[in-house]
Amino acid sequence: MGKTRKPYPLKFRQQMVELVRAGRTPEALAREFEPTAQTIRNWVAQADRDAGCRNDGLTSAERDELRRLRREVRQLKLEREILAKAAGRYRSGERLGTTEIFEAVEGEPGRLPCCHDVPAARILHERALSVAEAS
Repeated sequence: MGKTRKPYPLKFRQQMVELVRAGRTPEALAREFEPTAQTIRNWVAQADRDAGCRNDGLTSAERDELRRLRREVRQLKLEREILAKAAGRYRSGERLGTTEIFEAVEGEPGRLPCCHDVPAARILHERALSVAEAS
């Protein structure tokens, strides 16, 4: 498994890209500075994509949007699962509190999801009740 380190600062990456465009080779820069030659080549390629010079991948803005949308889809799936399970138990005549809804989703009594997994527990509980009452 490769080493992991903190990402290089944006300004440093931009300076490396400018040096490559000014005629220095990634290999020479890799000997002088810490990043590998391949890392510097990757930065140059990404800078070209962001500038519209290359079409072989996603721009940085597209990557950020894709990451944000994937996170949102994950959150919506979790909310939908919570609402569906809560509505099913509510229809069966049980009156559930937030803790019971989470236990139904998690499947382990007494274990609640992390707060970053379910950010608005009270709102989700109210949604579950309104969905159950509407059915």
